[in-house]
Amino acid sequence: MGEVAIRVEGRAGRITLARPEALNALTYGMVTEIDTALRAWRDDAAVALVLIDAEGTRAFCAGGDIAEMYRTGMAGDYDYGRRFWRDEYAMNARIAAYPKPVVSLMQGFVMGGGVGVGCHASHRVVGESARVAMPECGIGLVPDVGGSALLARAPQGLGRYLGLTGARMGPGDAIFAGFADHFLPDEDWPALVEALVATGDAALVVERAAAPPESPLARDAGTIAAAFAPGSLADIVGRVAEAPDPWAEAAGKALARNAPLSMACTLEMLARLGPEASLRAALGQEYRFTHRAMEHGDFLEGIRAAIIEKDNAPRWRHAGPGAVTADEVGAMLAPLGAEELQLAEEMP
Repeated sequence: MGEVAIRVEGRAGRITLARPEALNALTYGMVTEIDTALRAWRDDAAVALVLIDAEGTRAFCAGGDIAEMYRTGMAGDYDYGRRFWRDEYAMNARIAAYPKPVVSLMQGFVMGGGVGVGCHASHRVVGESARVAMPECGIGLVPDVGGSALLARAPQGLGRYLGLTGARMGPGDAIFAGFADHFLPDEDWPALVEALVATGDAALVVERAAAPPESPLARDAGTIAAAFAPGSLADIVGRVAEAPDPWAEAAGKALARNAPLSMACTLEMLARLGPEASLRAALGQEYRFTHRAMEHGDFLEGIRAAIIEKDNAPRWRHAGPGAVTADEVGAMLAPLGAEELQLAEEMP
């Protein structure tokens, strides 16, 4: 079958991520195959909708397969990673702007690159096992694949909390925060898939959706929003340290663990985007950071600590949240000139 199964069944163009042993992490080949299929089906009258799902129960997609990025980056070759991100972001934009309904069925871990594949669809379905997150600040990156747009649009400014800490959202949280639209128990998915394939009618997703589980994020939104109100990274760290709420302990540990440069740049990115964030602007800004992430950021060190040597003791460039200067943030997010991300005009 390969890494992704692409076929037409009935009225549906089907894309199934097929690396369950690797939590369906995206490889560059998978990005290329998905984008090629979307291009082919765009004007194919036989395909009424696109259905994206994944094999296995543990993950829809837990992120990108970054081992090759690390290997090439450590050798001083930054072009592979830049090409991966550039083409991945174009694929993310194509999903968001697709002229036909795109239905995503998301179970288990939906993180990083998985958000880029599943959370820009027009009909986003989560099951009870879904755990959605943007944990990039923990590996020296920033929320990308268009995730910064979703964070910027999140209610009550909660995107700052989700982006800086990488907190995991259950299905109720994901719907509340704007990362998903509908809840349907996992056991009901086969019948929905059968109906979508037979009819090509995406309205069935809405008709069959169930009431979502409670959202702890919505319950705690007021106190989280107060602690993560606009301000400097150091301001937020201080407010979280003083918060008496149960969520604050885990948030404080994440803020102490994650890369200061990444968190400071994430704050600035969300501030620039604002609550009406466009995906095009978000992807362009993300690419400015990722283009520089290996050479001037903490990405390679973050991958070393989390994935390669697994010592979970990254040696970040900055000692703490107060050590990152505005000039350093500006340099990571500055325009790239001829290297700016280019998206097709029909993309959002």
